[in-house]
Amino acid sequence: MLYRVTMILFAISMLLSAEEITLPVHDIKITGNKTHETSKLYKVLNVETKSFWQFWKKEDPKIYDKLIPTLDQSLQSFYDSEGFYDAKFEIKETNTTLYLNIKENNPVRINEINVTSDYDLSPYITFKKQERFRAEKFIEIKNSIIEALLAAGYCSYDLDTKAYVNLEKQKADLKYSVRKGELCHFDKTYIKGLESIDEEVVLSRIVATEGSRFDPKRIKESYANLYQLDVFDSVMINYDRKFYNKIPVDITLKETEKPYHTELGLGFDTYLGLRTHGTLVKKNFMGNAQKLTLKAQWSQKEYLGSLDFFKPALFDIRGYSIDFMSKTGYSNLEYPGFTEEKSYLRVCVGHERGRLRLKSGLVLENIDIALLDNQDGSVTLEQAVNEGNFLLFYPYIDLIYDARDDRLNPTEGYYLSSYLEYGLPYSADASTYLKVQLEGRYIYSIDKLTLAAVAKTGVVDQFDREVPESKLFFAGGAYFNRAYGFREIGVILSPTKDSIEGASTMLNLSLEADYPVWGDIYGAIFTDNTMLNDESYDYTGDIITSAGVGIRYMTPIGPFKLDVGVNVNDPSQYGISFQVGQSF
Repeated sequence: MLYRVTMILFAISMLLSAEEITLPVHDIKITGNKTHETSKLYKVLNVETKSFWQFWKKEDPKIYDKLIPTLDQSLQSFYDSEGFYDAKFEIKETNTTLYLNIKENNPVRINEINVTSDYDLSPYITFKKQERFRAEKFIEIKNSIIEALLAAGYCSYDLDTKAYVNLEKQKADLKYSVRKGELCHFDKTYIKGLESIDEEVVLSRIVATEGSRFDPKRIKESYANLYQLDVFDSVMINYDRKFYNKIPVDITLKETEKPYHTELGLGFDTYLGLRTHGTLVKKNFMGNAQKLTLKAQWSQKEYLGSLDFFKPALFDIRGYSIDFMSKTGYSNLEYPGFTEEKSYLRVCVGHERGRLRLKSGLVLENIDIALLDNQDGSVTLEQAVNEGNFLLFYPYIDLIYDARDDRLNPTEGYYLSSYLEYGLPYSADASTYLKVQLEGRYIYSIDKLTLAAVAKTGVVDQFDREVPESKLFFAGGAYFNRAYGFREIGVILSPTKDSIEGASTMLNLSLEADYPVWGDIYGAIFTDNTMLNDESYDYTGDIITSAGVGIRYMTPIGPFKLDVGVNVNDPSQYGISFQVGQSF
């Protein structure tokens, strides 16, 4: 044991004392380029430059000496692909610097575009006469046509694309010929690899169903649905067989070999402060892709624990698979003026297919509302906050139609959602009420600029006995007025002042514009406008308006966003929020 420790320490000391190995380089200076920016040529030639974060450094581009012998060939290949077949390059090298002068000369331009097709290609052929011919764009157009034909269900198309380039006359004639053929449809689904999971569970996640029109997006969605079950280590869906325009779907699955998943985390939330959380998941619990999840979380303002059970494909209604979910738990959450201690049991059924998500169920909640001792006496707390113990029993329905092109970072589309719950009068002391929430989002992009609008409204109508304060509406946070922390805004008294009381009527409108400023870094400007009124169905109250700026960094799992919002009528009131994923 001592010998092993000694050897490890020796290896570490050798690594720490070893000198950094540096490859020989030359400074590089590029001149003569007119069509392409120098930064673009740096990327083509693998030139080392400072990163975006090193803004304090002087630009000092360098090229590795080992790349110099291939420099002329790399430049020629790039300029050929950009239509400059007659480009010339002058390369001079000193002991320290490589000088590159580019003479682009005249490019090849498009002379004729001939199209013969029984399918409309006008949205995809974006070349114009006298435009510079680019091989990359020519290939992109071909791929776009193929994708469009497949998306429309034509898998038996005949496509012929050619570019006749005349270097002497510096012109190119383009030819596009398409015969779309007959529509294709999916055939039967064949499944292999199942051991403890019934085929019905897998089929409930397949949207490339027998008889449906062929579309590769259905295959992609089926992949996502199967992986979402979290019980397969690998999923393979093949659709390369074709019989008279019918395409069988062959699915090969491998069930997970690690049924347990544990997660521990430590982080900071802009509202909750320092927080820790832990999760234990039992995948494929008792077979058939069932899942059991135990969660626990502690923070400065909230602690909670919950046990979730999920059973896919409980039953089927006219071809629509229905899942079952249940959740029981306990939470203790601090609001600005009170605390909510809650224990609950929730059972529901749901269906998710394509853009549609539907859940409906029953909830039993035992809620205790207690006032905090940190108020300044400016509000009559006994009148402002509905405190005490409440036992609620209510059915609810949650309906979402999501037509956005991406859930984490949408650039086009719209999103509609509606939520309704009704407090049942199970006894004389029961709170009887109706709570309704509606939301609509619209996202539209112009070139690289993304514009988004999000509108929300809600009403709590109390019929008999008041509801607990936490059932009313509060605003603030990354999704709901970014000049304030999460749920910090109560009933609005003026454009600069609010109370600790929850609102019976809510209205919110957010507008945002995002634009790339450097690589994967996007800048954003936004405004959030919120109205919270203590009377049901009353939309005449004051509005708190905030405006702000933000930064989005695009990562493989979605944009990481940081926003700073300020109340436009009171700049001393501001909020900082961060999250993964867009607010729209």
